[in-house]
Amino acid sequence: MWLLVAIVALSGCGRRPTLAHALADHEFWSLIETLSEPAEAFAVSDNLVSNEPHVAENARWLRPGRGVYIGVGPEQNFSYIAAMRPRLAFIIDIRRENLALHLLYKALFELSADRADFVSRLFSRPTAADAGPEVDVDDLFRRLDRAAPSLERYNSTVARVREHLTLTHRFPLSSADLESIATALKAFYTDGPEIQFWGSRIVDANHPSYRALMTMRDLSGQTRSFLASAESFRVVRDLHMRNAIVPVVGDFGGPRAMRRVGDYVRTHRATVDAFYASNVAVYLTERQARAFCGNLASLPAASHAVFIESIGVRPLRAKLKGCAPDQR
Repeated sequence: MWLLVAIVALSGCGRRPTLAHALADHEFWSLIETLSEPAEAFAVSDNLVSNEPHVAENARWLRPGRGVYIGVGPEQNFSYIAAMRPRLAFIIDIRRENLALHLLYKALFELSADRADFVSRLFSRPTAADAGPEVDVDDLFRRLDRAAPSLERYNSTVARVREHLTLTHRFPLSSADLESIATALKAFYTDGPEIQFWGSRIVDANHPSYRALMTMRDLSGQTRSFLASAESFRVVRDLHMRNAIVPVVGDFGGPRAMRRVGDYVRTHRATVDAFYASNVAVYLTERQARAFCGNLASLPAASHAVFIESIGVRPLRAKLKGCAPDQR
């Protein structure tokens, strides 16, 4: 009897995920290069900021796990990651500029001691010295209102980010990558906390500001952004410090990136706990939509895995059930 118990216990240990607690810098960059597809353009907007007002409500229904998170787009991923606390996250986006944006965020998280320091660097505005770690997120942005943008702080942050990524981490960034990083930070410097999804373009569309996205409340009245609390910020920062948020260039309807991510997760005996697709489906052709369903079905998903869209959360199996048989 005891021998049987021991055998079962050992076999269970063999099935445990083998994802590393942290990735070395060269492993992190190797993943980016081996998982990515060739970049493509996205002409709708600069897409530096989310335009989804339901992030807080979506995050309300997410539960912590120790699996893998996969998402798309800019900062809204951090709010979902803070809620789910995955062991590893991949951000897949068709644009190389999104990879550069996430590397900018990575540097800012790693260089910042707390939320006040982070938003000060992001928006190139000093924050009050007495903004402690438990400062309310609304107050955090009110403090930014009282501070003028500083070109000197912008220039110093660009230089510090470049040094951190290329000298500390030794990532082989191209001149185009570095220019994208500087351009993104310049947009946050210029527009401040009121920066929106559409940048400087005037359009008839829903475009909440960065401030609104960070301070928005769910239907229970709770703020749930990654800047809503010191703990949420710490969760995301810790993952960045461990090189555990990996940006990947890829098309949801493409042939390689999603499947390579799935293969990596499967190889390490892990499962995908959440897939955030935003509203990407509206941009896919019929052929791409079929390919996307096939890519989703190929992922090693947990039985409890969720599919997050711009307007709600549902089980991943429900999304897959809605895919036609020939799409899977």
